[in-house]
Amino acid sequence: MSLIRLDQSHLIHPVHSAADQAAPIVFTEGKGAVLRDIDGKEYLDGLACLWNVHAGHGRRELAEAAAVQMRRLAYATAYAGFTNEPAVRLADRLLRLAYPNLSGVYFTTGGAEANETAFKVARYFWRRQGRPSKTKVIARWHAYHGVTLAAMSATGIPAFHQMFQPVVPGFIHVTPSYPYRHSGSMAEAVEDAIRREGPDTVGAVIAEPVIGAGGVIPPTPDYFPKVREICDRNQVLLIADEIITGFGRTGKWFGLEHWNVRPDIVTFAKGVTSAYLPLGGVMVSREIHQTIQEAPPAERFMHAATYSGHPTCCAVGLANLDIFETEGLVDRARMMGDRLLAGLGSLRDLPQVGDVRGLGLMAGVELVEDKRAKTPAIGLGARVIAEARSRGLITRIRGGQTGDHPIGDTICLAPPLIVTNDQVDRIVEILEDSIRAAAA
Repeated sequence: MSLIRLDQSHLIHPVHSAADQAAPIVFTEGKGAVLRDIDGKEYLDGLACLWNVHAGHGRRELAEAAAVQMRRLAYATAYAGFTNEPAVRLADRLLRLAYPNLSGVYFTTGGAEANETAFKVARYFWRRQGRPSKTKVIARWHAYHGVTLAAMSATGIPAFHQMFQPVVPGFIHVTPSYPYRHSGSMAEAVEDAIRREGPDTVGAVIAEPVIGAGGVIPPTPDYFPKVREICDRNQVLLIADEIITGFGRTGKWFGLEHWNVRPDIVTFAKGVTSAYLPLGGVMVSREIHQTIQEAPPAERFMHAATYSGHPTCCAVGLANLDIFETEGLVDRARMMGDRLLAGLGSLRDLPQVGDVRGLGLMAGVELVEDKRAKTPAIGLGARVIAEARSRGLITRIRGGQTGDHPIGDTICLAPPLIVTNDQVDRIVEILEDSIRAAAA
């Protein structure tokens, strides 16, 4: 039986639909920002697979770091009473790169698990403060925080809820900042929700510094400073979901650095290992960390996972950070992002392009049916993606009706941080040709 037939017969894929697997691309090899399929055809990786292959495909030094650690100690439990060197060293290194108010790290195996952990950390913190009613979480429409049960409930894209109702109670969604649609920052939507629910019931606000999978929506410059002030005034924790924006994607190590805002909790994954092994985690403020450290045995932090602090994953994370620093990938993301956004700006002249937006090396091209009315284009994106694939570019779309705030099909772009000038220019060229062909 052929590989594709076996796939169709047995493998359940993420966001699975049998129709999508009728003629799948079977990837077999990757080098830099290029993927190769089983037939030898090459594709530019326009989304770093899923926003996560920061250092590029085929990095032998990351494979070697895994092999060296596996030969020495592939796995050991990091439960209380045990530890290992890679986990300790990676935690220390991450805290030296991240916001200076953070002091503790808990490792997970991915982003959704990190956000699940963050919600529990928030509940734990407030319960230890004698305020157990502070359990609600304010999230935002279009946000993506994962699709495990609580993370799915925080995710502001109803398509992910539809077949798994009911959602977990206590997650409230508000309108995010739309710099290209509103003159205000929309931060007041967060405060309105806190007041409506009652500050004594709200434990945290969770937000991506730049909404990623929901359509690449950056904030207005004043948005996060206002949200931080609102959280402080109402005694609410601010969770920065940096799963996409962390590790240089926006041209800074972490996204909220752009606005000099310090969160109470940071969730991370994806770029921490450039996807070479699954790893994520949560970084917490000194106050939260101290609350965990000083808890009596009866109130200990009873949260755990078998693979937390996995030595091999953490060893790859350390080697990945070596590449970042040696090759200056954070600055490179800023420079390549400027080039990408400048190139994509030329697409604004196309009748089907309503907006081009982004920050660093992540960008979105929103499609419209009516440019003057900015009527969202629903369905055009799928045709554009198919045309792009035929021309050798892999990426994804996001859009549609979300709450009362639709956006058109948005082509999301976030190539590996090692992408070259010529490859960036080719991405823009393919995208222009694909939009013209899809609209013909």
